[in-house]
Amino acid sequence: MLLLLLSGLAVLYGTSLASDTMEIFHKQLLFALIALGGFIFVSLIDYHALSKQNRLAYIAILATLLYLLFLGPEIRGGKRWIDLGIGTFQPSEFVKISVAIGLARLLHLRRGQINSWKILFWSMAYAGLPAALVLLQPDLGSALVTCGIWTGLILMSPIKKKYIAVLGLIGLLLAAGVWQFGLKDFQKDRIKVFMNPELDPRGKGYNVRQATIAIGSGGIFGRGLASGLQSQNRFLPERQTDFIFAAGSEQIGFFGSLGLLSLFVFAGYRLLAIAKRARDDLGMYLALGVFFLLWIHAIVNIGMNMGLMPVTGIPLPFLSAGGSGLVVMLFAFGIAQNVAIQSKILRF
Repeated sequence: MLLLLLSGLAVLYGTSLASDTMEIFHKQLLFALIALGGFIFVSLIDYHALSKQNRLAYIAILATLLYLLFLGPEIRGGKRWIDLGIGTFQPSEFVKISVAIGLARLLHLRRGQINSWKILFWSMAYAGLPAALVLLQPDLGSALVTCGIWTGLILMSPIKKKYIAVLGLIGLLLAAGVWQFGLKDFQKDRIKVFMNPELDPRGKGYNVRQATIAIGSGGIFGRGLASGLQSQNRFLPERQTDFIFAAGSEQIGFFGSLGLLSLFVFAGYRLLAIAKRARDDLGMYLALGVFFLLWIHAIVNIGMNMGLMPVTGIPLPFLSAGGSGLVVMLFAFGIAQNVAIQSKILRF
């Protein structure tokens, strides 16, 4: 986790040098220190007590999302942020971890009952309600991550195949409905451009085209930190957030990017190991929830940087600039650390 965090700060520092100010890097550094404090604090709290308190957090997050929907300020074409004066707060980031904790507790308390339509639809509503509110902001990426966490945890539960088949059909119908009525025109355009990159290479497909050029221009060993034609000359849009992987790949090259991916793989492996060794079902599902939170972000973000997936605005954990996302990710890792500590206590 620390290696990913330090790598992210190094890459962000290199891309920030092309800007007129280092403000984004300095804010990220401050949030990193705050998030590390949160990681240590959460790792020392019993995850059973934490999961119980999540009910209040879930209600507060729903209230915040409703406030944004009806009274929130519109920033950059969406109602996703609350201005705190010293920075912005993005509630949709906290939806993901709250839903993961709530689903883990539900599957723990209702173990053996997941093969019941009542419990299954209750879990779907629990994740679907905040996901729908996030989609209306509009924030398709965060809504997809929330639904992905629900899907991952349900598939890891002892659910029967017939329920999976029915849920798959329901998912297809919901996807069709979201495409028809839930997506904005610019979100549909992103998917269309993904299906046909040459549809509008200088317009809607410009971002992905520049990202793939940046990755390729890094070569085998990279151009070095704070170097690179695409990122330093600002050809690459959103180089500090959505396309941080492309900007980083240009600086650190193929081998550097491979090392970065290896850190994500190793972190995922350790989360699965913690889930396997957890002292109870709650700990197991919490660790799995953190695993899906990390890897859905990583796969989608890196995929869209390489033109393998549509652009959805999902940040890359530990690397993309954004205080809310960084705090949530280290909070989640703190929970996984707590599960690991509790499992060791049980063995001794």
